Amino acid sequence: MIGIHICQDITFTFPSLIEIVIILLAAFLSFRTTKKEIRRANHFTWGAIREVAVLFVGIFITMQPALMILENVGGSLGLNHPFQMFWLTGALSSFLDNTPTYLVFLTAAGAMNFTSGLATSVGMIPTQMLTAISTGAVFMGANTYIGNAPNFMVKSISEENGIRMPSFFGYLGWSVRFLLPVFLIDTLLFFL
Repeated sequence: MIGIHICQDITFTFPSLIEIVIILLAAFLSFRTTKKEIRRANHFTWGAIREVAVLFVGIFITMQPALMILENVGGSLGLNHPFQMFWLTGALSSFLDNTPTYLVFLTAAGAMNFTSGLATSVGMIPTQMLTAISTGAVFMGANTYIGNAPNFMVKSISEENGIRMPSFFGYLGWSVRFLLPVFLIDTLLFFL
């Protein structure tokens, strides 16, 4: 793979690097061209951004040992059906951001030594299994504040501005009440 090798299996491809540069450039230009009065009127601070950044750096650092273990034992976990991957990925994604959750279950699926499906960086994975992992990670991340970075940031910004937000379990209660039926329908339609 052509790009910049970071470590082990991690290489930033040139398209990925271009994407990162464009995003950082857009953020920089947005910050530089917005008047300070507008940011002040909107009560802009770096507090929420710092809080989310520190949380996610910690998550990515601490998940490395788990990924190394899953490369070796992921195939023996008994996760053989897409509905299992959907619900377990989703459950973890509710309490961990969707990106590290996706990586955990993708690594576990890659260790199963499938012989057909889509070729990924961790091995061959059947399409329905990969779809179950992806949708579980993304959809169920909405169950909690910490399952999805924007949820966490909105809560942090709201509280910083004196807006009362539901507690962690209060938010979980609301989300499960409305989302659980949708997840059950998803399971029946796509993963059984």
